[in-house]
Amino acid sequence: MNDFDAQPRLADAVVRLRPMIPDEFDALFAVASDREIWAIHPAHDRWQEPVFRRFFADGLASGGALVIEDAATGAVIGSSRFDPTRAGVGEIEIGWTFLARSHWGGAANRSVKRLMIGHALTTYRRVIFLVGEGNARSRRAMDKIGAVLTDRRHDVALADGVARHVIYAIDRAGFEGGPLNG
Repeated sequence: MNDFDAQPRLADAVVRLRPMIPDEFDALFAVASDREIWAIHPAHDRWQEPVFRRFFADGLASGGALVIEDAATGAVIGSSRFDPTRAGVGEIEIGWTFLARSHWGGAANRSVKRLMIGHALTTYRRVIFLVGEGNARSRRAMDKIGAVLTDRRHDVALADGVARHVIYAIDRAGFEGGPLNG
């Protein structure tokens, strides 16, 4: 899918998404250094500077990393990315998302996902999300946006072992008739 813009500028009244650039390490690490963000995440050590530096470099190299800003204040509140490497034919993954705890439980994640899914489904027929099997918070977030748990699994190698991930999916029909657009 060569015509897909993996680093678009997207916005609504809640968030703005824009391409990640190398100069933003400090702003993103200021958010990511909160160890509570990663407490139940499979990469629970990502709050540490050397670990986050690798995560940031991988995001830049992916060509699909986006910075999330609060639309009202312009403050950097996290990041997310598009990634085709673990997706099947006609799919793209949205993931690697983290948000400042100040934006948990509100409209920010919903807005990020609505904007990114809507953009992805202009080119792809399905969006997938890999979620750590034991990450209850992220799994609840998937349910809230109308993503459906599939029977697919994916093991991800981490520094301290392998983490089993479950795969959620949402297609055009699920998105158009689902809670993100309802």
